[in-house]
Amino acid sequence: MKTSRWVLVTYTLIILFGLLAALPNVFTPAQLERMPGWFPKQQVTLGLDLRGGSHLVLEVDADALKADRLKSLVAEARALLRKERVAGTVRQVGETVVVSVPDAAARAGIVKQLRDLATPVANGGFGAQVSDIEMTSEGDLIRLGFSEAGFRDRLNQAIDQSLEIVRQRVDQVGVAEPTIQRVGADRILVQLPGLNDPTRLRELLGSTAQMSFHMVADVVPGARLPAGVSLLPEEKTGRTIAVEDRVALGGDHLTDARAGFDQRTREPLVSFRFDTSGARQFARITSQNVGKPFAIVLDGKVLSAPVIREPITGGTGQISGSFTVEDTVVLSALLRAGALPVPLVVIEERTVGPDLGGDVIEMGVVTGLAGFAAVVVFMVALYGGWGLFANFALFLNVALTVGLLSLLGATLTLPGIAGIILGIGLAVDANILINERIREEAKAGASAFAALDRGFGRAYSTIVDANVTSLIATGLLFLFGSGPVRGFAITMMIGICVSMFTAVAVVRILMTEWVRRRKLKTISVEPLIRIVPDGTSISFMKARFFGIGLSIVLSLASIGLFMKPGLNYGIDFKGGIQVEVSTPASVSLASLRDELGKLDLGEVSLQQIGDNVLIRIQRQEGGETAQTRAVSEVRDTLQRIDPGIGIERTEVVGPKVSGELARNGVIAVVLASLAMLVYIWWRFEWNFAIGAIATLVLDTTKTVGFFALFGLDFNLTAIAALLTIIGYSVNDKVVVYDRMRENIRMSKKRDLRSIIDLSINQVLARCLFTSATTFLAMLPMAIWGGNAVENFALPMLFGVVIATSSSIFIAAPILLLLGDWWTRRKEAAAAAAAAPEAERTA
Repeated sequence: MKTSRWVLVTYTLIILFGLLAALPNVFTPAQLERMPGWFPKQQVTLGLDLRGGSHLVLEVDADALKADRLKSLVAEARALLRKERVAGTVRQVGETVVVSVPDAAARAGIVKQLRDLATPVANGGFGAQVSDIEMTSEGDLIRLGFSEAGFRDRLNQAIDQSLEIVRQRVDQVGVAEPTIQRVGADRILVQLPGLNDPTRLRELLGSTAQMSFHMVADVVPGARLPAGVSLLPEEKTGRTIAVEDRVALGGDHLTDARAGFDQRTREPLVSFRFDTSGARQFARITSQNVGKPFAIVLDGKVLSAPVIREPITGGTGQISGSFTVEDTVVLSALLRAGALPVPLVVIEERTVGPDLGGDVIEMGVVTGLAGFAAVVVFMVALYGGWGLFANFALFLNVALTVGLLSLLGATLTLPGIAGIILGIGLAVDANILINERIREEAKAGASAFAALDRGFGRAYSTIVDANVTSLIATGLLFLFGSGPVRGFAITMMIGICVSMFTAVAVVRILMTEWVRRRKLKTISVEPLIRIVPDGTSISFMKARFFGIGLSIVLSLASIGLFMKPGLNYGIDFKGGIQVEVSTPASVSLASLRDELGKLDLGEVSLQQIGDNVLIRIQRQEGGETAQTRAVSEVRDTLQRIDPGIGIERTEVVGPKVSGELARNGVIAVVLASLAMLVYIWWRFEWNFAIGAIATLVLDTTKTVGFFALFGLDFNLTAIAALLTIIGYSVNDKVVVYDRMRENIRMSKKRDLRSIIDLSINQVLARCLFTSATTFLAMLPMAIWGGNAVENFALPMLFGVVIATSSSIFIAAPILLLLGDWWTRRKEAAAAAAAAPEAERTA
């Protein structure tokens, strides 16, 4: 029980450093500015759901990227045939370009020159390179298409270029402290604090802004279009104009674009300027085509098609039309930032107003303090003065968790606050284990130091096993989660790791020092209020068939509820639009429902939540673009009904994202179960692992039934709750199994049934006390947390009760049944082996 001075110094420095890192979070930014230079100023970064703002996920339109490259291949191949004066045709077939050259001699030369159009790209490591174009020749036909490496390289280039352009466009809007980063292979995450209506910015980010200048083709109306000519809609009138595909002058030569007004008509317009090369080309084109129409094309639409009346040699021009002032500001910003290499589609949007974020922070602080106070009082009631050591460790756990979040620059979200509050309940688990072990050793007659030493030593392996199972669940949640749910996983993982330090190392030193200074010979860890009597000898296994049977019935009923009425899937999993609004007293739900129903957006449901109204609209046909258009219509309609309606929160999830989130949620739950099965099998034996997983399946089905019965939103936060319950359930069973394993080693002459009963009675207090602390920590959030966290807090309360009862009445009986079956099998095998021997002896 001795601790070296160096260890004491190290622990003290860690605690002081952690507290100092957490300290800036109790000050306002203005107060921090007045602090001395040595004082840390890094605060925990609040997520958008706490401080308000917009979260957008953009995805590269891969089909458009391929189509653009194939279109350029077609143009290059046609130009090559014209240049070499070779008879042949070029056409696009699916995702390939087919070049037909009947002349064999000419075809050989064309094949060689077509190979020169390819670009070598990296293919894996070690500097290996391959062509970005795959080419095959068969008879008269030459086929060109993307190679896998070529498409991957072009996609990477498009993402990298788009990142910079998106950053420039966001800067044009003037959003403070934006977060813009690549996510996965083909997505860009944009987080914009303080921006509550991202409609204009969404248009800004979703537009490719590919401006180019084309000659208008001389085509007879109604006649067949010649090759290299396309019909494009005109922005102002909607009529189509035949435009040459060949770009006469690209928009990449633009150096500046400004919003302004026509000096004669005072209409809004955009003026632009070319670089030197572009000005020279523009002068040449306008000089050679006087009297001909010249189309200015932006994102596949003709902005205007003026007739060139005279050569324009100054390198400047204007775009005018049916623009509003806001239109010209956005358009000029697009042109200044440059053209995106490929269209970006908004596939996910989440917006939270600052008022709602402030309410959430207040709710989190209040419920967190209430949960902390409840746990503190409970620990003192359980262990008297010794419980104060656990409470001090609990305070350190919260403070060091906040300090680590500050140092890591992690983002604290609403689920993250829930993770900290849940961690308050789970963090005292180790202290309860230790105190119960110390109480047992003291009652067995051990001296003060011996009781401490054995108590910490025997509890340590159980604490490690229990925390590893929780880390497995939260780690998988981090890997497969998204957005705020990842924040929950981070705070939980940090909290679990910190609790290993505070609950074991720090409390051990404090208890040892207390015993040494008070010169205690013995320890008495007695409760102020006795909740569970000492020395219980309940025969739990007598009710094993009733427990298993009741659990199976409840699980089957839960499966029935899952089938009908089914889960109330949130928009995370089924896609759609969800808008939370605050309404004046003059606005009724009926009027809102009638007006929104006129938009023809499919099923629209309204739900009163406190003083606010939650509007849900089904997923729109037509993909992500239709979703974006629908949310704009909803916003406009709400403002038209009453300008006093405040939009507190908006969530838009496209069908692609919802499918991915649903798949990842299922994968996380399955992998968590399998990982825990492997871990328990490795740490214990196969029958322990099977018992734990069988019980886990029953616990999980009942939790899913709870969601279905009460109609709670089943979304990403619900998956977080489900995984946490899985981790907690296995955590609880590990404690019971650990005591069984210990008793099996110590009592080899006792039968398995009596050992299981003895083990459950020994850990009964621990199971009930840990469940009570977790329940008390989450109870204030379940009561006062509101709609935002009810689908996490309520299932957690249910899961704690289910997990504790299943550890006693289901997991242990299953272990007994497996043990009896294995014993009978070994006896039968031994009898079968002994029979031939007996016959030979006879």
